[in-house]
Amino acid sequence: MIEVKQSKLGDGEFNRGVFATVDIPKGQLIHQAPVVPYPNEDHEHVEKTILEDYVFEYGANHTAILLGYGSLINHSYEPNATYDINFENHTFDFYAYKDIKAGEEVLINYNGEEDNMDPLWFLDDYEERMRELNESNDDSDGNEVDVESNSPGTTDLSK
Repeated sequence: MIEVKQSKLGDGEFNRGVFATVDIPKGQLIHQAPVVPYPNEDHEHVEKTILEDYVFEYGANHTAILLGYGSLINHSYEPNATYDINFENHTFDFYAYKDIKAGEEVLINYNGEEDNMDPLWFLDDYEERMRELNESNDDSDGNEVDVESNSPGTTDLSK
């Protein structure tokens, strides 16, 4: 149903994202990502590594590293996917927020709520980067493609 491949979003070394391999209808479970939780007070150690950009809040007292594809899903202010934290199963459950076409990148809003437009920690030059991406991302008809997302694929807890 999903695969990891090269994403056109971001300018990092890896530029990976999660993509649909089949059409996914709104509401369908896309992926259950198991978590490795750790106490928030241990986050100072993670902040010294690249993992800092790949963790999620996990309740009031914990942070979590998501296994599976969870930490590779990129951000968008117009997401096509959403997630619920399933504390009973210790997973993040990702669902289609909108219909997702095969080949389309799966995107979530890192702010946690689909319509939350708060600035993110890594988007200091967001508008400039989006203009550049829009200029370089022409679709097959030569029309501009509006890209409203960025990477890396995670939610920052250091704030």
